[in-house]
Amino acid sequence: MTVLHGTHVVLRPTTPADVPALAAIRAAPEVRARWRGGDDLDAEVAADLDDPGTHTYTIQVEGGIAGLIQWYAEEDPDYRHAGMDLFLAPAVHGRGLGTDAVRTLARHLVDDHHYHRLIIDPAADNLPAIRCYTKAGFRPVGVMRQYERGSDGTWHDGLLMDLLASELVR
Repeated sequence: MTVLHGTHVVLRPTTPADVPALAAIRAAPEVRARWRGGDDLDAEVAADLDDPGTHTYTIQVEGGIAGLIQWYAEEDPDYRHAGMDLFLAPAVHGRGLGTDAVRTLARHLVDDHHYHRLIIDPAADNLPAIRCYTKAGFRPVGVMRQYERGSDGTWHDGLLMDLLASELVR
């Protein structure tokens, strides 16, 4: 994995040394509400690093760790596409850094890995994330009803969004 440079962010391969800082970000109430997890967030972040199907980047802003962005792929030639997900520290929310990180990774996936379609699936009620992804060029495809179980134990809707390579903002 290579280091990717956005306008304001640097996406670099995540290392085991990043796990405590990333787990601390995941533990923030604003993040934990969207990225559920158990009691051992360090182990969960580390598990993402060990998953050969997940490609994980640490988001850096001004030299500090601001979050994580990751991608995975469906490689069946008839359905080939890549998906992504991310989280950012609450201290950097609202600064356009999520949009910059998503655009930066999207360019990499289209230009270097030749994916023609990218997907992302925020919670249907996560309006800040939906705005972020829309600014990066993603479009709503449809609501996935009762898509994921929330921390309250009930099922919640997700919004499937996609971006075609031809729509990527350069």
